[in-house]
Amino acid sequence: MGRPLGRDERAQRQARRVGAIGFVVAALLPVVLWHRVMADIASEFRFDLRYFVSECSPWVLILLGLAFAVPVVLSIGRNPEGRWYPRSRNAYAGWGITLYLLGLALATQVAQISTGLATP
Repeated sequence: MGRPLGRDERAQRQARRVGAIGFVVAALLPVVLWHRVMADIASEFRFDLRYFVSECSPWVLILLGLAFAVPVVLSIGRNPEGRWYPRSRNAYAGWGITLYLLGLALATQVAQISTGLATP
């Protein structure tokens, strides 16, 4: 095998695992919560500005939030002075969290509206 891992290396490895698991959960959460709403919206696809703004914006915001989170997750446990460490990591984290939460809030509203319209 190799040499045993030190306490810092174990903490870095655990932080990477927690970050990866958190990212996967964040990516799957909207699908689990709103898969029916997403399917309904996708089945009514049309090239219309109103469609894109009112029905697709929550999912776009969630995807943008996840995209901003990718460099943050990949840099967990890395040396801040290293070449591949994002210099504006905190800004990426801030934008990612903000866009993701805004997308979740809008998705909740879209789901409530679509559920309210579906029931007589």
